[in-house]
Amino acid sequence: MGEGSGRLQHIDWMRGLACLTMFQTHCYDSWLAPAERTGRFFQASQLIGTLPAPLFLFLAGVSLALVVDRLEEKGVAGAQIARTTARRGLEILALGLGFRVQEFLLGWGWAPWTDLLRVDILNTIGLSLVATSVVPLLARGRGRQILLAAGLALAVALATPPLWTTWKPDFLPWWLASYVNGGHTDYDPKPWLFPLFPWVGFAFAGAAAGLVMMQALRRGRAAAAQWLIGGAGVALGLVGLALDALPVQIFAVYDFWHSSPNFFLVRVGVLLVILSLVYGWCRLKPGRWWSPVEQLGKTSLLVYWVHIEFVYGRFSILPKRASSIELATLGLVGIIAAMTLLSLLRTRWKTRGRARAEA
Repeated sequence: MGEGSGRLQHIDWMRGLACLTMFQTHCYDSWLAPAERTGRFFQASQLIGTLPAPLFLFLAGVSLALVVDRLEEKGVAGAQIARTTARRGLEILALGLGFRVQEFLLGWGWAPWTDLLRVDILNTIGLSLVATSVVPLLARGRGRQILLAAGLALAVALATPPLWTTWKPDFLPWWLASYVNGGHTDYDPKPWLFPLFPWVGFAFAGAAAGLVMMQALRRGRAAAAQWLIGGAGVALGLVGLALDALPVQIFAVYDFWHSSPNFFLVRVGVLLVILSLVYGWCRLKPGRWWSPVEQLGKTSLLVYWVHIEFVYGRFSILPKRASSIELATLGLVGIIAAMTLLSLLRTRWKTRGRARAEA
């Protein structure tokens, strides 16, 4: 597993899985012709497409938990830990804003200026890290931190339905309100954007899971904790489905797939199960095996940034909305291969740079 190393192998592998699910979602969404979008294949692709964003945000929370654990072990105060994690969040937010500028310039002539202020996944990951920084700031002791993170995840899920419907923040400027519910220019929430509600909830859930994981690791109970996490995921998923099946819902407007706390519970449950299964896989496979999935996970920000332009952008490698399933699949294989190669080059460049600096 490499649990004693600076990185946890199964976290990189899970992040790589997020990259793969993202690639397939984006490629088929961008390239498939209208006639190919009516069958089960595209429906399955779109269903898988509900995973990448929650995976990335959940893992951002897990990564925050790893940083909190490491710095607390060194005796760093909670306020300083919060500043460190919030600073990293602001860095990612700045990258997200820079990415929007890049896409606007590459789309010059057809991209509206409002795209500069669109709430994309990098923006939300950055702000989510800032938000989850309140966990080490406000709570002392591992148990209190876990409860705070889990409680804030649930609070975000419960606040999402009214913020998307009856309590829209239309008193705010549209670009600021869009960070609350994804309303963009007209205050009407867009399901393809990434507002803080509900998405920051996945980061809080990841922080709670990561803190549990690190506490168990320090006590020598990592394996048992991972299976308990998987069991908790199954339970959460069943609770979410059971609540959805109730004849009466507590919210004035109920939208299971976009703003429902019940779907949030199901998705967090799925994330916990994936975390447990990936942990088991990484323990079973020989450690000497090179894994392209794990490799992608080590450079997920880079491959996200680059692949977008070759799938959705001006340099798309296939004609948009004009390809067959077979051709789009061939393009997907090409994107995966190219991004894996790019990831390898990036890792080797960093390794050589580090070696020169230590020489």
